[in-house]
Amino acid sequence: MIRKLSTYVTDNQNPYHNLALEEYLTLHTEPGECILFLWQNQRTVVIGRNQNCWKECRIARLEEDGGFLARRLSGGGAVFHDTGNLNFTFCVRREDYDVDRQLAVIVEAVRLLGIDAQKTGRNDVTADGRKFSGNAFYRSDGFCFHHGTLLVNADMGAMSGYLSVPADKLKARGVDSVRWRVVNLCELNPEVTVGTLRERMLQAFSRVYGLLPEPFSEARFDRRELAGYEAEFSSWDWKYGKTLPFSCSMQRRFPWGGVELRFQTERGIVREVQVFSDSMDHRLAQRLSDAWRGCRYEARALAQALEGFAPDVRGDITQMLQEEI
Repeated sequence: MIRKLSTYVTDNQNPYHNLALEEYLTLHTEPGECILFLWQNQRTVVIGRNQNCWKECRIARLEEDGGFLARRLSGGGAVFHDTGNLNFTFCVRREDYDVDRQLAVIVEAVRLLGIDAQKTGRNDVTADGRKFSGNAFYRSDGFCFHHGTLLVNADMGAMSGYLSVPADKLKARGVDSVRWRVVNLCELNPEVTVGTLRERMLQAFSRVYGLLPEPFSEARFDRRELAGYEAEFSSWDWKYGKTLPFSCSMQRRFPWGGVELRFQTERGIVREVQVFSDSMDHRLAQRLSDAWRGCRYEARALAQALEGFAPDVRGDITQMLQEEI
């Protein structure tokens, strides 16, 4: 049961520092506490934990323009951040994790600004039929976070210029381009600014939970631990990841997300498999890799190794294996 609300608002716009703050706050959330973290990044493409950065982002263009590529802990797809975008994170213990209640804060905040909003799909919040907030989720042991974007007056041209959205994903959603999928809140109410939205988020946080929040105390930070997280998020290995030489590859898009499989085989045995996915389940890629390592590279053996996976994931991937191998 939530008994304490805490807030942390930062003006630091370095994505690696902010992702480190997010992890630190999550892992130091007390029992019965919910922390709302509000933050912004400067010209950044943030990809999901298991995505192939080279396919999701026009990296050369981004870096030439002084932007940043960042990889987050959660699953899901790539998003663009700039100073016209306000980001939020709810940090809670697992027993108090309630996505509907957390999303209610966003909906309430936007409605306080005179804009009608709705939760749609698996992880979006929309207004006027278009998305202004994408959400993703993460849990580790007993700690969880739910985070996302709030588009206020983001540069849509930059967004479509840096993001390389797969054509099959756009086709699945019945739209022609990334720009037509999203909307800035200032288009719906010209008086909305990042500052006013930040204030309404704090107000809605208190309303939805029925408690008065207090600022997260600076005394609770261990700066050495925080610096360690920041070093990891800014490292080349974390951002770009290793790319294995592979013998066989395949990719498909399913209702639960897209998946690309790259098998490295030797004498018919899977030695390594690299999995890219925008599935909301951030653990899926590692589970698939672990399940298949050492298997015979044949559809039947690979399918049998999927025992224990969610039925829809198991069924869809089994069908893909049967058709591709």
